[in-house]
Amino acid sequence: MPKAVSVIAGAAVVTLYVIVSGIRGSAWTSIVKDIAIVLIAIFLGLYLPYHYNGGLGGMFHAVDTAKPGFLAFPATGKSVAWFISTVLLTACGFFMWPHSFGAAFSARSAGVFRKNAILLPLYQLVLLFIFFVGFTAALVVPGLKGSATNMALLKITVAAFPPWMVGIVGATGVLTALVPGSLIMMTAATLFSRNIVAALRPQSDETTVQLAKILVPVVAAIGCYFAISGSDTIVALLLMGYSFVTQLFPALIASLWPRNKVTAPGAISGILAGVGTVIYLTMANETIGKLFPTLPQIVKDLNVGIIALIVNVAVLAVVSAVTATSRVSLARSAGE
Repeated sequence: MPKAVSVIAGAAVVTLYVIVSGIRGSAWTSIVKDIAIVLIAIFLGLYLPYHYNGGLGGMFHAVDTAKPGFLAFPATGKSVAWFISTVLLTACGFFMWPHSFGAAFSARSAGVFRKNAILLPLYQLVLLFIFFVGFTAALVVPGLKGSATNMALLKITVAAFPPWMVGIVGATGVLTALVPGSLIMMTAATLFSRNIVAALRPQSDETTVQLAKILVPVVAAIGCYFAISGSDTIVALLLMGYSFVTQLFPALIASLWPRNKVTAPGAISGILAGVGTVIYLTMANETIGKLFPTLPQIVKDLNVGIIALIVNVAVLAVVSAVTATSRVSLARSAGE
């Protein structure tokens, strides 16, 4: 099946799912999805290395023999500094995604957040088994370069298992995409309907909901366009997304301070400066190393999102200080 047809078909399924089920459907589907992901990831992460290399030790030895240095961080580029800054970026931006806010508002009680805080770190351990699958695929599946790595899991599953097992893995993949995809589409449509359309032309809640449902296919169509025309890997797109949403982090943290000295103009200016930095560095394919070649290597390798975050905080602090001073001066003038 051509890529464009499969992307459009998948988007159509998600769109129909969102319109019919809403956030409750995503919540129940998420339960099934999480159980399936854990079981499939652990099974594949253990079975494939034993199937092809006789065990985890054999897998690591085979990878190191076939691709020397593959298991180590390079001295420059995607180095240890880049990895640490990327982990920090994703940690700060994890709950900055708008659809995460939407899911949080649907929680039954504060106890739900406490349970999530306990279980979510354990859930991330599943990534270890995904790494094992990736290492095995790097040896078994030919031509895994660039955007072709997006198909690594499916290709090695097809090579190692009968069709019925491929179907189970594929169904799990569909659920994995369905839950966050549906939440993102719902949130994007709702935000546009409530925060933009309703702000310009006041409307009832029912009208806002209906407009959001109408906008869901529009959001899906935009996503289809970028999925079909783009050639980046899933990981690259995800990290770029984190670079954007993490720019909300400083303003959010500042809003929780007992004595918040950050002003609204300062917060907005910081966000715009951070987002603008990400856009420039991404569109121009620039890195800190290219812009400032004399800096230490550890600084040159930092994730561009971290650099944008630093710019964000600096602008936020300066603009807040200036606007706060102006506000005090105006208040004194008015009092006199």
